Amino acid sequence: MQSADRPETRLATRLAFLIAGFGLACWAPLVPFAKARLGVDDGVLGILLLCLGLGSVAAMLATGMLSARYGSKPIIIAGGLGLALTLPILTIASTPFTLGITLAVFGASLGSLDVAMNIHAVEVEKGAGRPLMSGFHALFSIGGFIGSLLVTLLLSVHAGPLVATLLSSALMVLAMVVAWPRLLRTVPSEDAPLFAIPRSFVLLLAVLAAITFLVEGAILDWSALLLTTQGRVEASHGGLGYMLFAIAMTAGRLAGDTITAKLGDRAIMLWGGLVAVAGFVVLLLSPIAILAMSGFLLIGLGASNIVPVLFRKGGTQTVMPAGLAVAAITMCGYAGVLIGPASVGFVANHVGLPGSFWMLAILLCAAPLCAGIVTRPQGQEEANAHRSYRSVDT
Repeated sequence: MQSADRPETRLATRLAFLIAGFGLACWAPLVPFAKARLGVDDGVLGILLLCLGLGSVAAMLATGMLSARYGSKPIIIAGGLGLALTLPILTIASTPFTLGITLAVFGASLGSLDVAMNIHAVEVEKGAGRPLMSGFHALFSIGGFIGSLLVTLLLSVHAGPLVATLLSSALMVLAMVVAWPRLLRTVPSEDAPLFAIPRSFVLLLAVLAAITFLVEGAILDWSALLLTTQGRVEASHGGLGYMLFAIAMTAGRLAGDTITAKLGDRAIMLWGGLVAVAGFVVLLLSPIAILAMSGFLLIGLGASNIVPVLFRKGGTQTVMPAGLAVAAITMCGYAGVLIGPASVGFVANHVGLPGSFWMLAILLCAAPLCAGIVTRPQGQEEANAHRSYRSVDT
């Protein structure tokens, strides 16, 4: 395998994260156009959007298997190009069936890219011998901002959805062309298991990822309603909460590698989790609107580097192959995003929306409570467990 500690490989990894965030964000402004073009109601639209999630989850499972055998490079290339090629088709699909199929392919491209780029990031970080994961994840957020901004601007000047997506796809293809020769080429492992059930340490990482992503998804979908129903802000300003959260999370990840190098993973998990939980307390108990809004900043800053730590530990643990572990963590995190809004709504029906946000705060307490377990040195028993996985080869 070529050296992972090179500026070229770090650039390729950053481009992969940028493409993933960019491609996903380009679709968001197109949803109203798709609904109007097909003339479907909200129920049918919800089913169509579910196709994207189902495609992503199926691809994540397959990517864990394939990356264990063939490496992450071909999957990153296929996923990135798949996003670029299917994005314009989303704007011309003329029936619910064709849009559903295209969304499933689009989701599969995103899901496979998501898992493969994290596996690649683990290898690059290992080669560099210093924290890099937070910076990589920050590029996903930056890509999302650029993608949504670009498509929104093009649509606002009446460029049309197809023209907007063709230009966006061209930029993604260009980025993939730059990244392609710089991605790591790993030696295929013929005896690597194609499937392994997560357990013990990896299962804990996956659960923590699901909780953290659940919090992020819930804030995205419910923060505006929380602020407006409590009379903190007017309806027109309801999006300020998530905006502050997203800005703080991106800033935290941009500075995360430097902070992690100085303080270590355990301190990031412990103090980051405590700051995020404190943000919920400030948000829910502050009588002053401006002070309550600062809670979103604390939540974003505190939670920003928890997921990068989880992926780092998933890639370096010895319980199971790194590719399968990263795939399991990614799948559980994505499941958290999918079930987050629904679970918050279910709890809100019984105890109110503030009560559901208290539930999120309680769940997030798992991060600081498990900081010592997640970051402790692994023992011989875990190495033995890894060897037992090699017999599960399909």
